[in-house]
Amino acid sequence: MSATQTPPSIVRLTSSSFSMRVIAAAIILLFFYYAAGVVITLLFSILLAYFLDPAVEFLEKFRLPRTLGALVMVLILTAVLAAVGYGLWTRVADFAADWPKYSGLLQHATANVRGKIIGIEGQVSQIAPAAGTVPETTAPVGSSVVRTLILRGIGSLYALFLEVTFMPFLVFFMLAEKRQVWHGTLQLFPASRRTPVKETLEDVRDVLRDYLAGMTVVTFLVIAASSLFFWARGMEFPVLTGIVSGLLNMVPYIGAVLAWLPPFVIALAKWNTFGQFAFIAVVLITIHVLALNLLAPKLVGRRVRLNAVAITIALLFWGWVWGGMGLVLAIPITATLRVICDHTESWKPIGRWLSD
Repeated sequence: MSATQTPPSIVRLTSSSFSMRVIAAAIILLFFYYAAGVVITLLFSILLAYFLDPAVEFLEKFRLPRTLGALVMVLILTAVLAAVGYGLWTRVADFAADWPKYSGLLQHATANVRGKIIGIEGQVSQIAPAAGTVPETTAPVGSSVVRTLILRGIGSLYALFLEVTFMPFLVFFMLAEKRQVWHGTLQLFPASRRTPVKETLEDVRDVLRDYLAGMTVVTFLVIAASSLFFWARGMEFPVLTGIVSGLLNMVPYIGAVLAWLPPFVIALAKWNTFGQFAFIAVVLITIHVLALNLLAPKLVGRRVRLNAVAITIALLFWGWVWGGMGLVLAIPITATLRVICDHTESWKPIGRWLSD
């Protein structure tokens, strides 16, 4: 009699365990969504700490204390970012001064497209007239759009404030107290699990270092190639356009199309023929294909090992959760998840599915 009652209890226990996992995943997702500024700041700090750690270890070889080496590298990184930011700010200011010209061109192009769409709708209505006419109403959406933009701006400014103020300190403490943090992390796990956890953390470190170093080199090469192309074409703001287009170009798959938008806006002031815009698109796609299919595999290596489906789903998911920041962090997060799955026996099937 008891043997017949065992399977239902097992089923109920399994169902309850699955429900608890789903609830836990939902809570974590909500935390990631509503605490986006904090989580994004923490993740970027971890990535920068992994990126700068080899330089700090190199300085240690010259008997420089780790705390001082971490401080030197954080100061150098801050100075470089400040110099780059100042240079970009001056170029953005120049572009903002010329924005009325580009705004008028965009409005003119939008009016032409709208006129063509209205003409097509008129032809369709003549072919298949509607049974009744619906009066056209224009909703007062101006205020709602402005309010939405203000709210988004407040959110982005808050995240930017967190990153600018807290990230240097987080990176410094992670670098200076690396050994204490590493030892403390291992102490969170039972003694029998510390060796596998240590191996997992070491693999995560290697994957993130290779990805960051390789993609940094590839991004700079793409920005240089794009800026040189825009300069050769005689376009205005070639460096600024090259930086924005190059950064967008590094987003897998959809970046090849997003990279068209900045040069298209600038090109409106110089050309109005389809061939010129098609030529820009072809060149940018060529740069994208060469960078991500020839350079990236050699520089990043095979450590990331994510298939195209996993990358696409990661971009969709993290882009939905965090917007543009999610697109930047999608691959590092997914690569880390793949490493964890590879070192966890029950999750190995997920790791094999994520791998290429």
